[in-house]
Amino acid sequence: MNKLIWTLLMIGLIVSCKAPQNEISEKQKLFDILQSVKGKGILFGHQDTYAYGYTWKDVEGNSDVKRVTGDYPAVFGWELGGIEKGVKANLDTVSFVNIRKYALKAFAQGGVNTFSWHPFSATKRVDSWNTTERVVDKIIPGGAYHEAFKKDLDALADYLNSIVTEDGVKIPFIFRPWHEMDGTWFWWGRTSCTPQELKDLFQFTVKYLREDKGVDQMLVAYSPDRNFNTIEDYLTWYPGDEYVDVIGMDNYYDLYTKGLVDEAIKKLHVIIKYANEKGKISALTETGYENIPDSTWYINKLGVVLSDSIVAANISYTLVWRNDPLKHFFFPYPGQPSAKYAKELLDRDGIWLLNDLVEFNKQNK
Repeated sequence: MNKLIWTLLMIGLIVSCKAPQNEISEKQKLFDILQSVKGKGILFGHQDTYAYGYTWKDVEGNSDVKRVTGDYPAVFGWELGGIEKGVKANLDTVSFVNIRKYALKAFAQGGVNTFSWHPFSATKRVDSWNTTERVVDKIIPGGAYHEAFKKDLDALADYLNSIVTEDGVKIPFIFRPWHEMDGTWFWWGRTSCTPQELKDLFQFTVKYLREDKGVDQMLVAYSPDRNFNTIEDYLTWYPGDEYVDVIGMDNYYDLYTKGLVDEAIKKLHVIIKYANEKGKISALTETGYENIPDSTWYINKLGVVLSDSIVAANISYTLVWRNDPLKHFFFPYPGQPSAKYAKELLDRDGIWLLNDLVEFNKQNK
C-alpha cells in the first residue's frame, strides 16, 4: 500500500477513536435528570425568581425563595411573551437581555429552566387574554396569517438559540406552549378554537422550532388546566407523544378552594399513570395562591398534594407563579405570615431546592 495512503488512514483512525462516541445531548441530560429524581425529590420552582420580588427588582443574587429558605429554587421559570413583537422586554417588563442572563446563570448553577410563552396574536397583536376574535384557525397551516405566525416563531427560535454558554452550548430547557387550553381565558382556549385546531397549532409549533429552526435543546410540556377527570378528557387537545416530553397540569383552583385538594391529587394520578406508560416526565407545571391569604397554604394545601404517596413517588417538579412587586405574589417574602410554612415545606427531605439537586447530580455522575 502506498505509504502516504497508509499514513492518512492511520490519522483518520486515530481521530475517529478520539472523537466523542454517542455523546449525550444537553436535552437528553435534562430529561435523564428529571427522570432520575423521581421518587427521591420533587424539584421546587418559582417564576422570575431572579428578576424581582416583594419590594425589589433586579438585585444581583436576590430571590424571595432564597430570602425565605436560604437557597434558590431548583426550577427557574421565565416568560417570553412579547419576543414575537421585537420589543426589548417581555409582557412582565423583564428585559430579554436579562432573561438570557438569568437563564444562563440558572444553568451554570445546576438548575432547570422552563419557558412559558403568552404571545400577542399574529393577527391583530392582541394579548393572550383577548378572546374577542378567533386566532388559531388563522395561524395554523392554511390560515390567512400562517406566514405571519411563522415570523413570530422565527423570532422566538432566534432568541432561544441565542441562550448559549461561553463554550457554545445551547442550554436545555422545558418549553410549555399553548398551556391551559382547556380554559376560556386565552385565545387558544376551548371556546376560541376546536381541539383539532389546537392540536394542529401545537404540532406545527414544535415541528417548526425543532426541524426548521434547529431548536433541538428543548423538552416540550403539555399542560392543560384542571378541567378534566379522566385520561380521555386530559388528552382532548393532546398533539401526540412525538411532540411531548413532559405530561403536566396547571392547577390553582383545586389547591385554594375548600374541599378540592383530593381532586387535585386524583388529577395528578391520571397524568402520572399516562406519563409512566409512555416513559415521560410528569409534573405540576404551574400552581400557587395569589397573595397567599391562607397562611398555611404551603403545608395544608400544596404540601398535602405533594406528600401523597403516588405524587411523591412520581412527579419530577412543581412551579409556583411570580412575585410581581406591583401586582401580586405567589411565594412569601420574609415576614409575610406564610413564610414560615413555606420554609417548613421546602425543608422537607422530599422537596428539593437548588442545592439538593446539585448535590444529587454530583453523587450520580
